[in-house]
Amino acid sequence: MTDPIIRICDYSFCLGGKAILQHISLTLERGEYLSIIGPNGAGKTTLLKCLDGIYQKGSGAIEIKGRPLEGYSRRDLAKLVSYVPQADGGSFPFTVKEFVLMGRYPYLSPFSSVRRQDKEAVFSALDLTGTAELGDRYLDTLSGGERQKVFISAALAQGAEIILLDEPTAFLDPKHEEAIYRILGRVNRDSDATVISVTHDINHAVLVSRRILALKGGRVVFCGPSGDVIQQGVLQEIYEKSFQFLRHPETGRPFVVPELIL
Repeated sequence: MTDPIIRICDYSFCLGGKAILQHISLTLERGEYLSIIGPNGAGKTTLLKCLDGIYQKGSGAIEIKGRPLEGYSRRDLAKLVSYVPQADGGSFPFTVKEFVLMGRYPYLSPFSSVRRQDKEAVFSALDLTGTAELGDRYLDTLSGGERQKVFISAALAQGAEIILLDEPTAFLDPKHEEAIYRILGRVNRDSDATVISVTHDINHAVLVSRRILALKGGRVVFCGPSGDVIQQGVLQEIYEKSFQFLRHPETGRPFVVPELIL
């Protein structure tokens, strides 16, 4: 039996003297798709940043492929873990191809030319996300959905085995939201990439994930098969509110809607 690709053991993290994560323990096997849910301020984004080494010096342990996270150089870690942050509407004075090529930084040196395999990785990522035709466009000219696909393209070009995403479909219309989930599902299925995605969409988390991790106040309040989260007691503990449950008219699968307040 192989070691888990990620192992988190009793991990806690403080920022500005405040405990943000408290005693987190979790293991993920290669190829898992995990969604992280929870209320605002629960520590979801912080956990992703700790896994990517952006935040450091927590207590406990994080291991990637059986090796302590702090034992990796920044470049070597980037060959294993890619991170797609929340879209912030910032300005990026680069074309799509230029931006996606930046995802190859773990394999490039300041004085080396772009190699054939780097170009192939970029073209493959653009093709997978359906953004090849946007290659010569500047990011600032793209719609939110197009830009998010390009950000994911850069993460794919990085060639990492673990992809971390912070609300990848936030502010997107239903069409682009579905497109993003299809891309992530294909990458997870065809490339056996391990996907960890923070989301506020409980129903989509249930549909696309094998497991769901719920954080509240920096602690784990649920971790299990995705379908098991659709229970009144579980969701009420996470969000401190009641929900209503319906069944899909075609599949019969349960889904959740907020309790109406009239």
